[in-house]
Amino acid sequence: MKNLLKIVVLVAFVCMLAFANEAVAQCPMCKSSVESGLKNGNATGLGLNDGILYLLAMPYILVAAVGVFWYRSFRNRRAVK
Repeated sequence: MKNLLKIVVLVAFVCMLAFANEAVAQCPMCKSSVESGLKNGNATGLGLNDGILYLLAMPYILVAAVGVFWYRSFRNRRAVK
């Protein structure tokens, strides 16, 4: 059963890598709007990329925290047996 799970995870990972498209952080309309605003002296768009990276990082941090909690509880249950 464990080998089957490893195979399924490996196949899913390979499929994600094989069919991944290049991701763009900003849509072209937002990017052109921010660039034209910066050329005209508007500083509103300076933090746009930082905000995008912040929003992108939060799900990964949450998944990592859940993974660490799950691993620790699994390890503690295994040590008790």
